[in-house]
Amino acid sequence: MELSTSNKNNRKVTVINGGHFSNLEGFYDEVSSVLMKDTDWKAGTLDGFDDILYGGFGVFEDGEEIEMIWKESQKSKKDLGFGPTRDFYESRIRQGEPFNIKLIQQKLDELISGKGQTLFEILVEIIESHKNITLILD
Repeated sequence: MELSTSNKNNRKVTVINGGHFSNLEGFYDEVSSVLMKDTDWKAGTLDGFDDILYGGFGVFEDGEEIEMIWKESQKSKKDLGFGPTRDFYESRIRQGEPFNIKLIQQKLDELISGKGQTLFEILVEIIESHKNITLILD
């Protein structure tokens, strides 16, 4: 398994390997093992993933410069694309509470109409919203 954290030009380098997973749960397992190793906390939601990217309780400190390499990102783009995103939203709608069904239905409608984001695009956007993290899609 290729989990690495090294320093490059005073910037910590982390590697997420798309070959290690094929769905959102697998993504959470991968990023948890890479970013949260030696802790007993795991990402399990989009918000939880966003939280660990702030740093301070995993392999990097709050605000530390990070280079995140997403290997096999094209595989992940497909694995977390339209179909899996549609299934993700539909399962939340079926589950109901505590999810905001109206908002999720809106997001599903946007996805179907070609205006919404896939899970892959949402994850990339979450990573890129952290200015201390440089994402490299490999």
